[in-house]
Amino acid sequence: MAGKEPLLGTLKACVLGLQSVGTDPIQDDSPHITPLCDTIEMILRKGLKSGVLGLKRRDYWHWIEELPQHDTCGRLPHISVMIEKTLACPKTLTAQGRGRYFLRMALSRKALAATLQHLQHTHRLLEWYDPFFSVLGNEEHMEPFLSLLMVISQSTFNLDLQNSSFLDESWLLPVCATYQTVPCRELGMVLRYLEGRVFVIQVLPDSQTEVDEVVLAGDIIDEINGVSLRNAYNGQAGTVLSKLKGEPLIFQIIRWRWKDGEVFRPLIPYLKGVKERVPDFQLQQNPRSLENSQERPQQDGRLLYSALYLGQTDVGLFGGKEILDVGITKVRKQNRLPKAVLLDIKETEVAVNDKESSEVLFHYSYPEISSIGRRLDNRKVFALCAIAKDKAHDMPSFDCFVFEAPSNKECEEIIKRIGESQLHWPM
Repeated sequence: MAGKEPLLGTLKACVLGLQSVGTDPIQDDSPHITPLCDTIEMILRKGLKSGVLGLKRRDYWHWIEELPQHDTCGRLPHISVMIEKTLACPKTLTAQGRGRYFLRMALSRKALAATLQHLQHTHRLLEWYDPFFSVLGNEEHMEPFLSLLMVISQSTFNLDLQNSSFLDESWLLPVCATYQTVPCRELGMVLRYLEGRVFVIQVLPDSQTEVDEVVLAGDIIDEINGVSLRNAYNGQAGTVLSKLKGEPLIFQIIRWRWKDGEVFRPLIPYLKGVKERVPDFQLQQNPRSLENSQERPQQDGRLLYSALYLGQTDVGLFGGKEILDVGITKVRKQNRLPKAVLLDIKETEVAVNDKESSEVLFHYSYPEISSIGRRLDNRKVFALCAIAKDKAHDMPSFDCFVFEAPSNKECEEIIKRIGESQLHWPM
């Protein structure tokens, strides 16, 4: 007799969560979609045996793909069409991505239970599952699983199948946008290709793209006029655009920023890779005109300065201005993702606050700050050195904190204000 299967309990909780919301149709913004899909996927994978001699690693997509080959009576026309559509999707490149695309389509078309019922009657494929450790290969578990899928099929799902470019890596879906623009000589997007994805690394000033205020540095071009750029070769975007010369353009954009305001998690390794290849690359928070027009935030009547915090490094026993360039170089080699911060230049200290949460990340009184300055090759990047805290040394050591201001002028103003406050601090 089979024991209780925990994954079926988890799936039941997901179903109850969907029913409790009562939203119809259920869309991608539902918080229950990702846990539901993830749980179904774990059930479909549990106890799935490897191929002949264990040389081929199987995934559930492999048996889905083979279902029509075992259908001698022509009972699977709708499932066959779904399989063909999955294979034709240019945005999924792996068995994992195709399986996930199929599951989302099956939910939308109320066909997931029917797919599993056909597997149940296709013994050559059902043998892929271990009868003791799987759900699908065990009759006592398969029946309640099918019952839950029948309950799920009573709900209406309206899922965006176009948003599939990250299913190879994650169930999390990025935020997408459509950018439509008129024909022009130059759009003003500087692109970088990385692992088959097309990143916008800069929006040029006064360009058409900047004027349109849709695309930001860090976003991905996913499609141009219906042509997918998933798994793009170097220069493919330019080739597509040259063929569309004089025509209106419609770009499908994947945003670097997710719904919670943070970087879309599956993008983080890609963005680190872009940063390694283009050290000056920075994520663009807002269209430039919006950044320029926004009122500067205040705290207790003091103006706060927006900046990107690039990181910190230990610079040893000397904290003079001559060490700032060394500190900036060391921080840039770390290739960390920048954090949006607010600099609060108070009467007695400088505090650095997280822009999203307002949490104080660190603060230093003026006597603790040994130097502040900026680079000559990038006048928006500046650094300050301060006495290292909580370090057990007989001699004081120094940390260097590196930032990037929104403009040269603002960078100069920050340095000037902190420098003047140091001068006026009573000795």
